[in-house]
Amino acid sequence: MSALHTALELAAAGVPPLPLRAGKVPFGNCRTCSGNACGGRPNMKTPGPCTCPQPCHAWAAATTDPHVIDSPAWASAWRKAVAIAYHPGGAGLTVVDLDHAQAIAWARTALPATRTVATTRGEHWLYQGTMQSANAVRPGVDIKSSMQYARWLGPGTGTITELPDVVRALTVKAPTLARPATLTVPALAGGGTCPHRTPTYLERGIAMAEQRITDARSAVHATVYRTFLAVLSTHGRCGCLTDTQIARLFAAAQAKGETARHCTDAWTNARTRLGL
Repeated sequence: MSALHTALELAAAGVPPLPLRAGKVPFGNCRTCSGNACGGRPNMKTPGPCTCPQPCHAWAAATTDPHVIDSPAWASAWRKAVAIAYHPGGAGLTVVDLDHAQAIAWARTALPATRTVATTRGEHWLYQGTMQSANAVRPGVDIKSSMQYARWLGPGTGTITELPDVVRALTVKAPTLARPATLTVPALAGGGTCPHRTPTYLERGIAMAEQRITDARSAVHATVYRTFLAVLSTHGRCGCLTDTQIARLFAAAQAKGETARHCTDAWTNARTRLGL
C-alpha cells in the first residue's frame, strides 16, 4: 500500500497524517516559508498548512483534508516519503513513547494498560485524550500529543484507555525540595541497604503510592497524608528512600492541586507521627 493511500485512510478515520522524508523527519519548509517568514499558522497551535499549499511546518502540516493530502503540491513529498507520521493531538490522542525495555517495564507497573504499538526499539502506548507534549519525562519516555508528531506504525493491539492523571503528571516539573532537612530519612544503623525490601519492591511501592494519590477524587489532603504515612512507615527507618522518589510523590500530589507547602507539611506530620 502506498504512503499516499495509507495517509488518505488515516485522514478518513480522523487521524491527521503527514509525510516523513529520509531520516524519518518532516519535510523542511519551502522557500516561501523558510525561517517561518510566512508567519505560519497563528502561534502554531492548530494543525494544517499556512497559506503555503505544501507540507510545511512539520507537525502543523498534518491534516485530515483529503484534497490537501492528495493535491499536486503534496505529490512530490509523497513520492519521496520514507514513512508516515501523524499529529496525535489532532486525533484526540496521547502517545507515551517508550524507547527501550526498561521504559516498557516501568510502564507496565506504573501506567494503566491501553493500546500498544510496537516500535523499532520499544513501544507506543496510546491513550484517548490530549495533553502537552514533553520529551524525556523519565529515562527513555517521551510524551507526544499536542504540537508534536509520532510515526504511524499501525493501529496497534488492545483496547484504548482514557488518558489517566498519572500520565498527565509526568509533565509536571518535580518540586524543589525547599526544606531538605525535613525530607531526609534516617540512615540504616551501621550503613548498608534496606535488609527487608528489594529495590524492585521499593520501586513498585513508590509507583503504587503515586497511583493512589493520582486516583484520589475527593479528600485529596487526607489521601496525600495517608500515602506519605504508609511509605514512611515501611521505608522511613531503613534509609532506602531517595530524594528522587520523594520528589515523585510530591509531584503526584501537586498534580492533584496540592501546593509545595502542603506536601512538605504532610510529609513532616507523617514523620512526626512515626517519630522519625
